[in-house]
Amino acid sequence: MESSLLTQTIEFVFACGLFANAVLFIPQAREICKTKSSQGQSLLAFTGFNAIQLFTTLHACIHEDSILLIGSLLSLVTCGTVTFLIVLYKIRFRYKD
Repeated sequence: MESSLLTQTIEFVFACGLFANAVLFIPQAREICKTKSSQGQSLLAFTGFNAIQLFTTLHACIHEDSILLIGSLLSLVTCGTVTFLIVLYKIRFRYKD
């Protein structure tokens, strides 16, 4: 089946949106690393974001949607990094002498 220009454009914009979604987590990770604090970051919210990314990834696998799979995996990695840093610095703060 031949893809129309409209279909290709929509898929391109969708892929760019998925990439942008993953990139948007990077400033939060950088800020946590820079300040060595997770103050102001919601562990509950990022855990929820991770759950959404995980199920989006599984959905992409089931439906063999490579664009969605790559985008959701990128978001899962970047969001997962932020979540890991939040937990790490909350634990460090709790046990800080």
